[in-house]
Amino acid sequence: MKNKILLSLPVATLLVGNAFAADTVKPARLEEVVVTAPMMLEPLTVVTDPKAPRQPIPAHDGADYLKNIPGFSVIRKGGTDGDPVLRGMAASRLNILLDGENILGGCGNRMDPPTAYIFPESYDRVTVIKGPQSVLYGPGSSAGTVLFERTIKRFDQAGWKFNGSLTAGSFGRNDQVADIRAGTPDFYFQGAGTRTDSGDYKDGNGRTVHSAYTRWSTNAAVGWTPDNNTRLELSGAHSDGEAAYGDRSMDGAKFSRDNVGLKFEKSKISALLDKIEGQLYYNYVDHVMDNYTLRPVASAAAKMVNNPDRETTGGRAAATLKFSDATKATLGVDFQSNIHTLRTSMGATAESYTSKPRAEDANFQNYGLFGELNHYLSQQDKLVAGLRADHWNAEDKRTAAQSTKDAAGLMYTYTNPTAGQSRDTTLTSSFARYEHDLVTSPTTLYAGIGRTERFPDYWELISANKESATTGSAFNTNPEKTTQLDVGATYNAGRLTASVSGFYNKIGDYIMVQSKVNKTYMAGVRSISIVRNVDATTWGGEAGAAYALSDTWKVDGALSYVRGDNDTDGTALAQLPPLEGRLGLNYDNKVWTVGALLRLVSEQTRYDANKGNIVGQDIGKTGGFGIFSLNGGYRPKKGMLVAGGIDNLFDKAYAEHISRAGAMVSGYDQTIRINEPGRTVWLKLNVALD
Repeated sequence: MKNKILLSLPVATLLVGNAFAADTVKPARLEEVVVTAPMMLEPLTVVTDPKAPRQPIPAHDGADYLKNIPGFSVIRKGGTDGDPVLRGMAASRLNILLDGENILGGCGNRMDPPTAYIFPESYDRVTVIKGPQSVLYGPGSSAGTVLFERTIKRFDQAGWKFNGSLTAGSFGRNDQVADIRAGTPDFYFQGAGTRTDSGDYKDGNGRTVHSAYTRWSTNAAVGWTPDNNTRLELSGAHSDGEAAYGDRSMDGAKFSRDNVGLKFEKSKISALLDKIEGQLYYNYVDHVMDNYTLRPVASAAAKMVNNPDRETTGGRAAATLKFSDATKATLGVDFQSNIHTLRTSMGATAESYTSKPRAEDANFQNYGLFGELNHYLSQQDKLVAGLRADHWNAEDKRTAAQSTKDAAGLMYTYTNPTAGQSRDTTLTSSFARYEHDLVTSPTTLYAGIGRTERFPDYWELISANKESATTGSAFNTNPEKTTQLDVGATYNAGRLTASVSGFYNKIGDYIMVQSKVNKTYMAGVRSISIVRNVDATTWGGEAGAAYALSDTWKVDGALSYVRGDNDTDGTALAQLPPLEGRLGLNYDNKVWTVGALLRLVSEQTRYDANKGNIVGQDIGKTGGFGIFSLNGGYRPKKGMLVAGGIDNLFDKAYAEHISRAGAMVSGYDQTIRINEPGRTVWLKLNVALD
């Protein structure tokens, strides 16, 4: 039925007895039960525990984890490495940090977004800040900020802690996670390893989707804690893997990441200087995509391989000043530099691509200055405001000759008109938010306005399949300018916790990607993708509530919606998910848990074919669907939880509206979009020791 609104109900979740509670920051807002749709208990902020089992079971990556938070969706490409979307905004509009560090993928077609390098369970806390309502975590952030964080407190005495899990599920899914922390009051060591593997999954119609993956990661840190207020940490990480994709002609054969980081924090220095912190980091991503490692290829002559890499170096220094009990400010600087290179090979010599030199195609530098103020006007009234300025430099290092294909697959070469050019600009971001606690009710009301100027990213300026229709290069694409109003309320008392938030957003020079644009070149016509600046408007919001029916029964629900318009073209703004609702019911007597989750998604008839963003473009309308899932858990003793569930119990065949189009892969059925997994059974064991 047209304009039908389907309420949906997500639900329930499982309690984890986590022995690390004493050594990791465990915000009171998480309480003991982590719900499938985490509640927003502070204005525009959601905090959740990534170590807890949840339903539906997420893939190993960060995007699949975030999709359980109201307002988030995922653009599916295969079994893993989807792109997260918040309130209809994707890619660099959403700032994602791993322990304060940026990771930027190498693939020109978003095969490895930043969340591809994240195994959520190896972190202690995930924080989401919705909207342009903070300036502390780098430039951009027009849609919001996501922080994946590890937090270790000083050991009171020599000891150790261990947290691990094993997961098994349908389609050959198996995960292993181990995290150990040991130390004395003066020194500590933290080490973690993860591995995840899955075969191709089947959709609800029994069709196999090209989606298998294997990924692993290791990280370690050593720290010095001479007192409760000082910490110096040196850390490192390495990860790799491979993944099959059902939406394109290549798969990911390598996702190597190397990292080293250094952090320093010292707090309670003086009456004025409350804290200083500094951080330096280096991330190197070496990515390989080809059409022969994970799928059959017709002949050696048809082999293709691309090997991009990216070096990202960054840092941050900040000081928190406490002017009074009512006023605190954080001032700081940050920087980031990244270099992207590429080498390719085709035909019989494809597998010897490592013998070829790398060619740098772009580099970016950013230097930022920021300040954020928290001021209590009274016991019930609070003002939060921030301002940052960022100086950007980008260089187009592509060679003069580039190649593209026409509709018949014939290759054309054209001159890059911006070869060797650089561009410099200074952009600003700011916000202000007012919060008021009601005297007669445990309710906080808030209203905030934020403005962000976002510099175009690599995929919008450089990536080979993104071109201007007039110049042949998108390097001079205008920065995007977002102004957003956020309003809402939170309520937390007794058995009932609830929140509601709404936003209205005007975007000037919205960076839109339009595919299948015909352009005449010499004697031929080629179909290309172009980057355009348009004006856009979006609005929507989220609502959630959890109510304890008794000491053992709890019901929770969430609703999210976004609507947008391309004001320049007079059409719907592309790549926006439809109305979604979730409702869950959970029983927990501290030994046994049983839960049910119902997710209902409305049809989406507002679309604009072949338009979207760097991640994907609209295909057409989609129908609504409902997915029902069950879960349960048992705690045989403290620090141990056995949990299991059945996702998509009735084996529904469906696809998310914003997911990528299915490609023709030999041996697999092609679908309009990449369909979601069918009925999935899973079992997970969590163990925490100290």
